[in-house]
Amino acid sequence: MIDNGLVILAIVVVSALSFDYINGFHDTANAIATSVSTRALTPRRAVFLAAAMNLVGALYSTGVAQTIAKDIVSPTIATQEVVVAGLFGAIAWNLITWYFGIPSSSSHAIIGGLAGAASAKAGFAVLHWQGLIKIISALIFSPITGILLGFVIMKGLQLAVQKVSPSRVNRGFRKLQMLSAALLAFNHGSNDAQKSMGIITMALIAAGVQAPTVLAPPLWVKIACALAMAAGTAAGGWKIIRTMGGKIFKLEPINGFAADLSSSIVIWTATVFPGLHLPVSTTHVVSGSIMGVGSAKRVSAVRWGVAQQMLMAWLVTIPSTGAMAALFYFLISKVF
Repeated sequence: MIDNGLVILAIVVVSALSFDYINGFHDTANAIATSVSTRALTPRRAVFLAAAMNLVGALYSTGVAQTIAKDIVSPTIATQEVVVAGLFGAIAWNLITWYFGIPSSSSHAIIGGLAGAASAKAGFAVLHWQGLIKIISALIFSPITGILLGFVIMKGLQLAVQKVSPSRVNRGFRKLQMLSAALLAFNHGSNDAQKSMGIITMALIAAGVQAPTVLAPPLWVKIACALAMAAGTAAGGWKIIRTMGGKIFKLEPINGFAADLSSSIVIWTATVFPGLHLPVSTTHVVSGSIMGVGSAKRVSAVRWGVAQQMLMAWLVTIPSTGAMAALFYFLISKVF
């Protein structure tokens, strides 16, 4: 007879890799929307550049994976059923927002999903509130930092090129955007792919395959998650690219470079800075950076109506995925 524990573990691994794949095409826009919208890169080249750099970034470090594995809910509470339900809630939300072209946060989705599923199992008391507050604080303050940094970098670039002809500025920054897009894709992979690594690690601990004291993901988990995200990125996410690349603010090459650079700095700091290793939303950070860059030109140049719609999607993501994950947990617990 087939062991239910092994069946659920297999479902967790497949679901986590599916989440990574969906995350890849859902968040492709984060790294390449600006370079596509300014025609620094063709869509095809931009997507494959992002896929390659996502793969490299995903293999870079494991600090964020360990944060996910221990700071939301205890691995002893995070049974395989809880992890599956959390993943299902996050995947459902990602697909809904992708269908409507809304740049929502995969980070918010998976955190809300895990918290909702764990609460459905054992109540809100099982949540690691200190860790959750730290993670949610990073999710809130990272886009604000992106806005401020984008504004400052854009103002600095404006001063640097004010005596250069617009045609030379555009040509130069189109070339620089290839570098900034690659850098942002690397940072996206180094932060986002680790979320699925942390989830699979939780499932391995729950199944007794990995010791509770070992929070670092095994090598095969790192490689599988990196490949899944790269494959998803290669599939593209054109609806969201259109929103990120033009509906918030009409971008010139210098604007795109400034947004990519400020986003990369924020994400890299959250990922590798000693003592942080925090999951942040690439979608939030890039959107904030674009708003900051647009504000540096003229506050009215930013389409704040679109920004408001995105903000509403961000606010409802955690409670929505938490509710869906709780429902999935009740259904799964009936089956197993």
